[in-house]
Amino acid sequence: VQLQASGGGLAQAGGSLTLSCSASGFTWEDYTIGWFRQAPGKKREGTSCINNHGGGIYYLEAVRGRFTISRDSAKGTVYLQMDSLKPEDTAVYFCAILEGTYSGLDTVSYDYWGQGTQVTVSS
Repeated sequence: VQLQASGGGLAQAGGSLTLSCSASGFTWEDYTIGWFRQAPGKKREGTSCINNHGGGIYYLEAVRGRFTISRDSAKGTVYLQMDSLKPEDTAVYFCAILEGTYSGLDTVSYDYWGQGTQVTVSS
């Protein structure tokens, strides 16, 4: 299993970024995918997830209405559209997967993790 997050960078508050998670080595339709983040000195937290059927979408309250998760099975990619960015969104963002249908953001449930991509939002 290989997961690779990309698309991070520097944005101004109020701006937008789109993260991508490319995945290979598993049957795409069998896995739920989540986006997580970890800011310096803080615990890793889930921001959003989408299940293997493309439903069961769930968002962290702090990002609901600003972030949008989607998946393109044909491309084997999951996206995180981040709008109205805030300085508190600054973190390393990771994608992770677990086998089966799931809707939750607890880190312990996810089995495979990709390397993160840094998102920095300036005020």
